[in-house]
Amino acid sequence: MELPRIGMGTFGSDRYDEKTVANAVKFALEAGYRLFDCASVYGNEAEIGEVFARAFASGTVKREDLIVMSKVWNDMHGAGKVTESCLKSIEDLRVGYLDVYFLHWPFPNYHAKGCDVTSRNADSRPFFVEDFMAVWREMESLKIKGYVKEIAMSNMTVAKMKAVLPLCKIKPYAHEMELHPTFSQKELYDLCVREGIKIIGYCPLGSPNRPERDRTAQDIADTESAVIKDIAGKYGCHPAEICLAWAIRKGHTPIPFASKERNILNNFTVGDRIRLTDEEMAAIEGADADNRLIKGQVFLWKGSDDWRDLWDLDGKIADWRFVNDKWIKKEN
Repeated sequence: MELPRIGMGTFGSDRYDEKTVANAVKFALEAGYRLFDCASVYGNEAEIGEVFARAFASGTVKREDLIVMSKVWNDMHGAGKVTESCLKSIEDLRVGYLDVYFLHWPFPNYHAKGCDVTSRNADSRPFFVEDFMAVWREMESLKIKGYVKEIAMSNMTVAKMKAVLPLCKIKPYAHEMELHPTFSQKELYDLCVREGIKIIGYCPLGSPNRPERDRTAQDIADTESAVIKDIAGKYGCHPAEICLAWAIRKGHTPIPFASKERNILNNFTVGDRIRLTDEEMAAIEGADADNRLIKGQVFLWKGSDDWRDLWDLDGKIADWRFVNDKWIKKEN
């Protein structure tokens, strides 16, 4: 399966309702998009499925011409629940099968919609290899049974990937990760390339419409980067288009969401209109500031108040123990 150079995300954040996202998908289909990144937790798969069904019925597009992706959410990691979630997404999206199915996050969790970053659910747990592999085995069975063409991972770290890849009977086809010019995740990116794992980049524009709870004062807006703005000026385009041109030139597949028809078209045609030079790519690489925007605070467990615990920043998976009704990290 070859991935197109750009796809369409369907995460409406807290700003776009289901109908708005579905209308954007409809326009994107008609404009030529063929990859759509969906997820059960986005709460809009049924509405998107209606768009797909009408497009198939009208002959606008054939099912086999699309790459439709979805994901199992963190509260469906139990035995049998992965399959249940997958079949529900297939039914809601009205596609018969999924081209790629992702394990959305590598640990079990539940948080209420609209909760703040201090929320801690009693069932939330840190990452454990054994837990992850139990879920991955069911993911593997989905491919074996033909419900999905490929299975994939998302939001992993170098340490987590190194721990689980040798245990996989079926390697992940792809990895979906936060990627934008100020956050290129070079070590993880290079690992995926070495392993032959395709890379799909979310937040390719620096996620200006991400939920308020994910924002901190230290965040950098990619479209305000002096390097990005300078290159955009040379091409006479919006800085967001340079972010996408950077992604396309690097060779991974960005999945921006846009609600306005003008922006949907502009995103889709960036690869034809803007071809960055080696010098421009080098300048953008120099703007990398380790600027993670989706920190994941709502996925933390009782005993942790630091989003960095999710991301193995020291290159190691921490050793957590459950003591007195909360998780305690064992210090090295």
